[in-house]
Amino acid sequence: MSVRKWGTGPYPVAVIHGGPGAPGEMVAVARELSEVKGILEPFQTETTLEGQVRELRSVLERDGRVPVTLVGFSWGAFLSWMVAARYPALVGKLILVGSPPFEEQDALSITKTRLDRLTPENRMKAKALLEQLEKPEDDGKEGDKNALLARLGDLLALADACDPQTTEDKSFYCQYDVFKGVWNEACELRRKKTLLYMAREITCPVIAIHGDYDPHPAAGVNIPLARELKNFRFILLKKCGHRPWIERNAAEEFYRILVQEI
Repeated sequence: MSVRKWGTGPYPVAVIHGGPGAPGEMVAVARELSEVKGILEPFQTETTLEGQVRELRSVLERDGRVPVTLVGFSWGAFLSWMVAARYPALVGKLILVGSPPFEEQDALSITKTRLDRLTPENRMKAKALLEQLEKPEDDGKEGDKNALLARLGDLLALADACDPQTTEDKSFYCQYDVFKGVWNEACELRRKKTLLYMAREITCPVIAIHGDYDPHPAAGVNIPLARELKNFRFILLKKCGHRPWIERNAAEEFYRILVQEI
């Protein structure tokens, strides 16, 4: 399955999952927004950056009412950004939720911030999982890496949240091969500033929604995008971590903003 549809068509909005390789995170957002409009929930399966860009493009062309509004979360914010730059006619508005920073120097503190927020026991577990994921993959052990990535994601989610009121709905398994194949390419584009300079090809309005407790630094999104984009707004949510929709103090405001923007 490449896409799940929520509500009734047409489908002018698509929510794009984080990860890469961790589909299913935004199911609650898709469900909520489907009360207002038809929502596409594409799933990224390709193991290369180019493959994921083309995969999302094909879903939007086939199933969306273009130009669509893309609501991209975390990695999905980067993927939505790249699709909007490559295929501007397909995207009418870009909403970046909990986006990673766009310049390399702003990304250096993320892992340390997350680890520092964990209890000593969970910090040790997370460090051990990070080391295991870095080890060369044995033949036939891909499933083990998927399980390791899922366990690490559970731990980091504790550090990412400010005051969560709900648990996440995990509909799909983590896919380590997707994560490894795509994220390294994206980091290289960020390092070379290619990712940031895609702003020059983006013609639609861009809105970034970010929590003030998100370990991904807000300034790493707000400052470079405000500098590079002509039509950009930044919204900082108070008492809010990486996933606004699970936050006790921010979820209502987050959904109010999204409904207004779509």
